[in-house]
Amino acid sequence: MSLPKHVRLVEVGPRDGLQNEAQPISVADKVRLVDDLTEAGLAYIEVGSFVSPKWVPQMAGSADVFAGIHQRPGVTYAALAPNLRGFEDALAAGVKEVAVFAAASEAFSQRNINCSISDSLKRFEPIMEAARNHGVRVRGYVSCVLGCPYEGKVSAEQVAPVARALHDMGCYEVSLGDTIGTGTAGDTRRLFDVVSAQVPREQLAGHFHDTYGQALANVYASLLEGISVFDSSVAGLGGCPYAKGATGNIASEDVVYLLQGLGIETGIDLDRLIAAGRRISSVLGRDNGSRVARARSAQ
Repeated sequence: MSLPKHVRLVEVGPRDGLQNEAQPISVADKVRLVDDLTEAGLAYIEVGSFVSPKWVPQMAGSADVFAGIHQRPGVTYAALAPNLRGFEDALAAGVKEVAVFAAASEAFSQRNINCSISDSLKRFEPIMEAARNHGVRVRGYVSCVLGCPYEGKVSAEQVAPVARALHDMGCYEVSLGDTIGTGTAGDTRRLFDVVSAQVPREQLAGHFHDTYGQALANVYASLLEGISVFDSSVAGLGGCPYAKGATGNIASEDVVYLLQGLGIETGIDLDRLIAAGRRISSVLGRDNGSRVARARSAQ
């Protein structure tokens, strides 16, 4: 299979990245990050999450962030909305696209959201109905697609029915997430081969964490399988609060550098993206997780 000519990046840094930070982050800094990402040419930015601040304190103020950002026409500004209350709050904030998430691992589902996979999918039914009624698009996530911190290896056959269920209930796209970053290129190719029998490849995306240093290899393996949408996080921000030892998402800068080297169009200005990552890393007082950004700094 030939490589895609164009790849869309779903920038998850402002949500999946910042939600794991220990220190408080101001609304102004979150707004600046989203605006920096817009200026860099990202066409899809996950801005925040409408969940209880009790569970994810860093996502407090997501409505204020949506109110403060400069929304560019043609750019999708999305939010995570795991329940109907969250969806209603997102709708009130003017959000036009939301995401829901399920797990491929029963143990992870119980530890993460205190219910079975089946029950978690049922919880999404009122969200999907409300989204249809209000013309809001819904994107689905499946976590732990290549490994689980509690169950160990997860088979592609476990992932396929969960992805199919999300697709059947109305998710226009389903992102398959290697939450703990243990997957390899061979596992990744088999995953998309098996799941694509249930959900068309053009409606699948990859979401890779770099715990074992395999994320870029897994992106390339996905490209070979015809996948052309990837979630990534500026400066490699993020991890998973429920997956011990899981490091950050794959850095957006590193993915763009890879894709540019393959002659694949993204519409993203790498220099501006690197600048956005440097700025938020400075605000957080942490090292930049992008190898490309660190290499450019050393030149």
